[in-house]
Amino acid sequence: MKNRISRRSALALLGASLWVPRSRAATPQPAPLSAQDNADVQRIETYMNGITTLQSRFEQVSGDGGVARGTIWVERPGRMRIVYDPPVPILIVATQGQVYYYDNSLQQVTRTTVDDTPAWFLLRPKISLGGDVTLVRFAREAAVLRATLVETAHPDLGQVTVALSDTPLALRQWTVLDAQRKTVTVTLTDPQFGGALNPNLFYWTDPRPGASAVPG
Repeated sequence: MKNRISRRSALALLGASLWVPRSRAATPQPAPLSAQDNADVQRIETYMNGITTLQSRFEQVSGDGGVARGTIWVERPGRMRIVYDPPVPILIVATQGQVYYYDNSLQQVTRTTVDDTPAWFLLRPKISLGGDVTLVRFAREAAVLRATLVETAHPDLGQVTVALSDTPLALRQWTVLDAQRKTVTVTLTDPQFGGALNPNLFYWTDPRPGASAVPG
């Protein structure tokens, strides 16, 4: 297995689609849901909206066999920090509606907006599995619920499948299928929800000489 991951795979942890222009596509068809499915979808929405903070180790596996590990911190709404373990030289910080991607090996910073990534499913103020996103698939497996989501206006940009353990509900994994049909799966290995996080985690400080911090 590969220890290095590509820039695309790193940003895919957020579901970022930076290489595909947004064009209007055919309206996606919502998944047919039973009464029990609808009840579970409501449970997922309530649970996801109840997440205030998250800290976890993670393992990321891309479809080409690349594997990386690191630590993720989330404070909803809108703030996230992702630090990869060496030798992956990548730092990602989401704050004030922006996502900053820093590659230490290249001394290069890339910036986009949170709205341009399907990171909405964790970072948006109100999580809804309807409206501007469409639930296109819902599956109930042994002790696991899986919900596959696309942007209603731009389903061609890819999809995110969120996996939660059941009874009790807990976010455990998400898989991104991007517009090029490449997959990245992120598994949370020891998630901790609701704890206090250091606000300095969500300040963006450009590591390059002469750069300044952006408050979280």
